[in-house]
Amino acid sequence: MDRTATIPVIEFSGEDIKNGRSSSSPDQRWKALCRKVREACESHGCFLLMRYDKIPTSLCEDMLVGIKSLFDLPEETKTKYQNPKPYRSYQGKCPMVPLHESFGIDDATRLEAARDFTHLMWPQGNPAFCEILNMMSSKMLELSFMILEMIFESFDIEEKKYEALVRDSVSFLRVMKYKVPTSGDQNLGLVAHTDKNAITILCQNEVQGLEIVTKEGHWKQVVVPKDALVVIVGDALKAWSNGRLVAVKHRVVMKGEKERYSFGLFTVPKEGAMIEAARELVDNEHPLLYRPFKFADYFSYFVSNLNDDALEIYAASLKKR
Repeated sequence: MDRTATIPVIEFSGEDIKNGRSSSSPDQRWKALCRKVREACESHGCFLLMRYDKIPTSLCEDMLVGIKSLFDLPEETKTKYQNPKPYRSYQGKCPMVPLHESFGIDDATRLEAARDFTHLMWPQGNPAFCEILNMMSSKMLELSFMILEMIFESFDIEEKKYEALVRDSVSFLRVMKYKVPTSGDQNLGLVAHTDKNAITILCQNEVQGLEIVTKEGHWKQVVVPKDALVVIVGDALKAWSNGRLVAVKHRVVMKGEKERYSFGLFTVPKEGAMIEAARELVDNEHPLLYRPFKFADYFSYFVSNLNDDALEIYAASLKKR
């Protein structure tokens, strides 16, 4: 059986974006691009994004170099970074995933937040990495909002609802390192999960390891080409779309003799944001699947239970049950 997943590959060429977004009369190429994005999220819950000029290869490479220097810091320095929110504090030496290390930085799109983080890690603040961290986060958040806009437009959802979604969203940047496995029995870098947020943009170095569950229930590796970004649908967007979009289950499995570095921008509903299926996506053929819920309450439920089917258990509508 082929162990490689076939997922959609979409190119965001400058011309297609320029002639569609913010235009009073978007051209057919823009509409076709929006449809491709929506269909990829419906069929696979993820896609590979190529040729997005606003995030140049050089910026991704500089970011990965900076991340390596961050994880090379002494353990006592890294453990200074603590945050009461789940998945933000420095994580390392976890028995469940011993190969994994990570930091989660809230609002790295704000220069002050990026500066606070780098000043905690380096006595002189590492201004070069601070600037890269802030710039990369900002560009990835802009890309996330554009992808959400494309999905809304393809579903023919009114613009003010997209604008409300943006106003009700924040972001955090997660930077990750996966160590080389010491044995074949300890090669799990990250446990299987769906993302709980709306949408995730991932970038990685050349070391592969990302795997997804296919519709048939098989784990298969996503081979991410150099310069590609991975876009992943989360539970919040699945619920908003009334289940039309798929929140794909994924994990990281390490092989070989090189360390893996990656970073992801997570677009997250604000603390008090309500997640409610769009009326336009509920009809006789598509009955309501999820009741309205506060994202913060759902996330707290997940953190307390860590269940694979958290969304289905927590938010399934009475009709679905």
